[in-house]
Amino acid sequence: MPTYTAPVKDMQFVLHDVLNVSGSDIPGYDELEADFTGAVLEEAGKLTGDVLAPLNTVGDQEGCRLENGVVYTPTGFKAAFEQVKEGGWPGLDMPEEYGGQNMPYVLGTAVGELFSGSNQAFTMYQGLTHGAASAILVHGTNAQKDKWLPKMVSCEWTGTMNLTEPHCGTDLGLMRTKAEPQDDGTFKITGQKIFISAGDHDMADNVIHLVLAKIPGGPEGIKGVSLFIVPKFKVDDAGAIGARNGVSVGNIEKKMGIHGNSTCVMNYDDAEGYLLGEEHKGMRAMFTMMNEARLGVGMQGLAAAEAAYQNAVIYAKDRLQGRDVTGAKNPDGPADPLIVHPDIRRSLMDQKSFIEGGRAFILWGANMIDAAHRADDKDADGLVSLLTPVIKGFLTDEGYDMTVLAQQIYGGHGYIEEHGMSQFTRDARIAMIYEGANGVQALDLVGRKLGQDGGKHVMAFFDLVKSFCKENADDDGLKDFIDPLKAASKDLQAAGMYFMQNGMKNPNNALSGSYDFMHLFGHVCLGLMWARMAKSANAALASGASDTAFYETKVATGRYYMARRLPATGMHLTRIQSGADTVMALDAEAF
Repeated sequence: MPTYTAPVKDMQFVLHDVLNVSGSDIPGYDELEADFTGAVLEEAGKLTGDVLAPLNTVGDQEGCRLENGVVYTPTGFKAAFEQVKEGGWPGLDMPEEYGGQNMPYVLGTAVGELFSGSNQAFTMYQGLTHGAASAILVHGTNAQKDKWLPKMVSCEWTGTMNLTEPHCGTDLGLMRTKAEPQDDGTFKITGQKIFISAGDHDMADNVIHLVLAKIPGGPEGIKGVSLFIVPKFKVDDAGAIGARNGVSVGNIEKKMGIHGNSTCVMNYDDAEGYLLGEEHKGMRAMFTMMNEARLGVGMQGLAAAEAAYQNAVIYAKDRLQGRDVTGAKNPDGPADPLIVHPDIRRSLMDQKSFIEGGRAFILWGANMIDAAHRADDKDADGLVSLLTPVIKGFLTDEGYDMTVLAQQIYGGHGYIEEHGMSQFTRDARIAMIYEGANGVQALDLVGRKLGQDGGKHVMAFFDLVKSFCKENADDDGLKDFIDPLKAASKDLQAAGMYFMQNGMKNPNNALSGSYDFMHLFGHVCLGLMWARMAKSANAALASGASDTAFYETKVATGRYYMARRLPATGMHLTRIQSGADTVMALDAEAF
């Protein structure tokens, strides 16, 4: 069975050495002293390593089952969920007035990686609840917040997001679910939703669904969509659970991975619902969930890669196969461990350099969200909005690839189920699809985010990179980082210029290069993160830090990324500049 160890030390390095969170003037950050964040992460690490990680395989093998209208979660899930609730983990970064602890989002994101890395399917139950609660927090009336949030923040009640229907996924304007207005101000919701993660289960007393539906007579397409709170059980004004609502589970989806999460077909038959936000403004409210969810899904890609990598390292050190070509490293044994071989090292270094760079990237993103929400920093809000599709798309694509590399370390033993490595790959696969498939993320990046506010935010990103390179140009200890970062940033600017010069004349020139642009942008972001981490590590070494091995390893890992991974920007630029002709050359009938 795979194991999981919380990467607390690396998280602490990013939070304190790189982001210097306790020195920030963002409200609430003064609480984030190293001793405090370390204690929180260590405690989360115990729960995730000792309780959730052993249930990961159980959830994969047992899955969820639907019996007589009741969804049952795998053995051990319910007891573990009680432990999670008792610890107050679901409300870590939620407002105190609703029972949360009001910790900054950056700490919640770090803790979230530990939960997801140890057991992705299990963690989705509280993760979806957090997103639903956030939408109610932003768009709900005071009465709605008072009624629903306290028990959602505690996860006594859980939540979902209901978008997809059998005939429409990305194109939500095609949805058919109806919301008929009633004289008492409620709505009757009728329709079917599919792919609803955590749609129903036996771990909470109620499930609060946020459902997109159309009010008859409203505008056509996406402009006519509204969002509704639709509970599994009705709740009276005093907060007491009443009669069953017109909500039922039609089926549990059979799927490739995340078997421990109950992905349901949900049927709504004149279910009582309550408008959340304004009529016909449902997508605005839903995107409060979607943007948070997209950052969370990017974190899932990273977390899956971390968990798979940890086990691949153990196997590579233990498994004896072949001899080191430069001389035996285990002369008393029949063979040397796998880790002596250069190709195994290449694979592990690909994984390690992505994971540590990706962790810095996502915590930086969470840091910007805190600046936007807690300090009303419009520039941070604009920059993280630009980077959200990169965080989601790049980190999940690469995260999945890293689970494949980790599985490959095991050879045939990675393909059979005995070692459990296939689960990381199967579970990670969904992250590239849900909360907006990665192709859609790329289109969003190029089609909307690049030109947002007159291109202000992408120019701010270029200035950020340029300023860092200029400030550190004379630092010999960063030469291996600054030069590759400057070259990669120039590739990104050249790609953007190509879109400007060719995209207006033929939009397909931009759209056919959008996926490459998302990955090019992702590599530049990780290059920036590695340059910042190398600077922090060098500073620690210069100050006489006791753990020299950690900081030296950090710099060496960064050098690998800059030398072996970052040059991919050149490939992506060449593809982008080839335009749309070869992509669109064939008629549909030729496929």
